[in-house]
Amino acid sequence: PKTPIESGVVCVRILLWKCAIKFYSSNIKADLSSLSNIASEMNRGQKGKGFAGDRFISLRACAERTSKIALLDELAETENNHSIEAEEDSAANSDSQKGYRSLLQNQLLGVNDQYTIHQLGGSAYMYKGYPYKQQFSLLQSRKPGNKENASCHLPICCGLPEETAETLALVKEDRKIPRVPFKVLDAPALRDDFYLNVVGWSPQGVLAVGLGSCVYLWSAQGKVSKLSDIGTGDSVTSVEWSLNGDNLAIGTYTGVVQIWDVNRFKQMRNLKAHEGRVGALAWNSSVLTTGSRDKSIIMNDIKIKNHAIAYLEGHKQEICGLKWSRDEQQLASGGNDNKLFVWNNKSYERPSGRFNHHTAAVKALAWSPHQHGLLLSGGGTADRCVRSWNTLTNALLGCTDTGSQVCSLLFSTTANELVSTHGYSDNHVFVWKYEGMRKLATLAGHTSRVLYLAASNDGETIVTGAGDETLRFWKVFPKSKKEGSSSGLLMGKDLR
Repeated sequence: PKTPIESGVVCVRILLWKCAIKFYSSNIKADLSSLSNIASEMNRGQKGKGFAGDRFISLRACAERTSKIALLDELAETENNHSIEAEEDSAANSDSQKGYRSLLQNQLLGVNDQYTIHQLGGSAYMYKGYPYKQQFSLLQSRKPGNKENASCHLPICCGLPEETAETLALVKEDRKIPRVPFKVLDAPALRDDFYLNVVGWSPQGVLAVGLGSCVYLWSAQGKVSKLSDIGTGDSVTSVEWSLNGDNLAIGTYTGVVQIWDVNRFKQMRNLKAHEGRVGALAWNSSVLTTGSRDKSIIMNDIKIKNHAIAYLEGHKQEICGLKWSRDEQQLASGGNDNKLFVWNNKSYERPSGRFNHHTAAVKALAWSPHQHGLLLSGGGTADRCVRSWNTLTNALLGCTDTGSQVCSLLFSTTANELVSTHGYSDNHVFVWKYEGMRKLATLAGHTSRVLYLAASNDGETIVTGAGDETLRFWKVFPKSKKEGSSSGLLMGKDLR
């Protein structure tokens, strides 16, 4: 007697045979028709060569092909019925889909064409850029031809379908950041030199710009004044405002540093300390720190006759960047030797931190106003990275590859965000959320390296300068929630 398992196996085999017989019986007619066709072809092929054999073996491929064609015909009829309904739905939604796709590309991917129009059933989605090519005039605002020219790169949606508007409302945005500058100034003779720092913004809202051998002051009211002309045999290589905004330090190509009283338009000091151009300046109360191509960093007390009170040695090439921390206890220095040093205000004999991670010149430096001891540094073309450091423990916290030369960095005082400007090869300005280094916006418009960066006193506006000889003003940061809240951020929490 058979076991239950064996009996089950037999039943399964019987069922499989029945299915196979049913399937092949349905294709007998197709096989017979293909048989006659193939036999006739064989007869024509064997003519004059004698009979090839006594029996015919059918080709399985022919039967399978015939059965597949029959199935395709059935599927085609079913799909035709569905396609009529799908075409009616797609015709109604094509406008919404195209518009939604275009908006996503513009707002999320930063695709900003100078002028692109997608015709969507009578509606138009327009993207217009800013008219940058105009006649140059010294620190004068460029006037757009009409209001549309000064509009944002974000699309102006005319007749947006209701479905697209509802869908777009589901896209959560951090904050709307205008993608074009609200003001553009001509700056002829603005140097395209990575190692210079010739743009500074005072606490009183006065912008200082070094153009060739002259330093000009521009106020928010549009007034332009020439502060200094150091002569045809020299050129301005750096400018830096004192913390109270009363004095302006001017570094020169010959190594001399001038101190000016901007309220009286009078030169106060002439500091002769360096043997090469002075490309980096940083104030700490009445002490001015200067960095030069001669590889040295000098602490200068402008209140005493013998102004050089300390020499900081360690870099092997030109000093590119200098920045004091908000509490004025630590000084960060970056050099063309790809090194980043941190110096303690209590001792200048040797750096308290030495960092060799960058693979290109370190010019971009920024201290966080929100976390004590948090420093950001950016590398040049061969490096392209922004690195964050805990200077209390000398630990590397993170590294972000920006994809292009990092020229300058600046932290917001109203939010935990920052701005980076870039050179080769994008010439863009990026706005970042510090947590996770998440990019919030890409600001395009400069046609050359964006070398210079400064922020307004209210913390909302930044100005960028580039080798295309323009200064562009952008509103990128949120307003301060309370008066004086930024001062509370200066002594923020320590890094852990």
